[in-house]
Amino acid sequence: MTGTKPAGAEQLIRSGQQALEAEKAGLEALIAAMSTETGEAFAAAAQMIARSSGRVIVSGMGKSGHIGRKIAATLASTGTPAYFVHPAEASHGDLGMVQSEDVILALSWSGETTELSDIVAYAKRFRVPLIGVCSSRDSALGREADILIVLPKAKEACPNGIAPTTSTTMQVALGDALAIALLEARGFSSHDFRTYHPGGKLGAQLKQLSAIMSTGDRLPLAAQGTRMGEALVTMSAKGFGCVLVVDAQGLLSGIITDGDLRRHMSVDLLGQTVDQVMTANPASVPPDTLVAEALEIVETRKIGALIVTQDRVPVGLVHVLDLLRIGAA
Repeated sequence: MTGTKPAGAEQLIRSGQQALEAEKAGLEALIAAMSTETGEAFAAAAQMIARSSGRVIVSGMGKSGHIGRKIAATLASTGTPAYFVHPAEASHGDLGMVQSEDVILALSWSGETTELSDIVAYAKRFRVPLIGVCSSRDSALGREADILIVLPKAKEACPNGIAPTTSTTMQVALGDALAIALLEARGFSSHDFRTYHPGGKLGAQLKQLSAIMSTGDRLPLAAQGTRMGEALVTMSAKGFGCVLVVDAQGLLSGIITDGDLRRHMSVDLLGQTVDQVMTANPASVPPDTLVAEALEIVETRKIGALIVTQDRVPVGLVHVLDLLRIGAA
């Protein structure tokens, strides 16, 4: 606005903190409500969705619609088939996307959103289960829903009490809670999660080490009793900065790293055996270890490479550069 003096940094920070405090209060009210009828309705909604052989059809108008799209995406990515249907488009043909085996999840803070009337009427006519999420039991949506999750009244973060802020925060939090409850009930694992998230950094972290590890002739192996002169040639040729020491049965017995070489540096180093220099019983992981877990191990232990074993036999080696190369870090 012309002539308006720009707000100072302290005032802006204070406004932001007040908004966050208001939304925090809304979330605390929602947590408390989960110990009441709201929680009972939440559990019933999760059970209804879990029993359904169809999909979750999420619908809402305005800000509730934006939140609905996010909820549908979160459900779908965590093992519950779901998609968003815009209520206005539903009235013009998209109702054909809703099948009798589906479950409708309708969002409306007031419960009086007129654009939802057609999809609600369709649900009642064709007996499609309807879960409502609103703040008023005595509302159009509240009266028609088969299961109604009532959100507690809370002050909007907007100083005028108009812009949907705290209310939408509670809606999205409830959607996340529903998705996680269903995920845990189904035993949806990190490996299942990988199926739905093959791209980006998250997808990279959910890969298994078996997909990126070096194997076979690439492994820097040395048998017990090998002279250090020969072991150093292998170490240099393979390029991992280490040598894996194995016993007569091919089982992992130790590792030699740059640090081991520095600790044993002497004029007779090349004449010693790998048994004298190695660090015994080094840490190793199985091939189905997730990249995210491997990344945590190398960062915590401050090591440059991670050994992969199967029944104590070295079958692979993952260098920290391999993790960087696939975008996991």
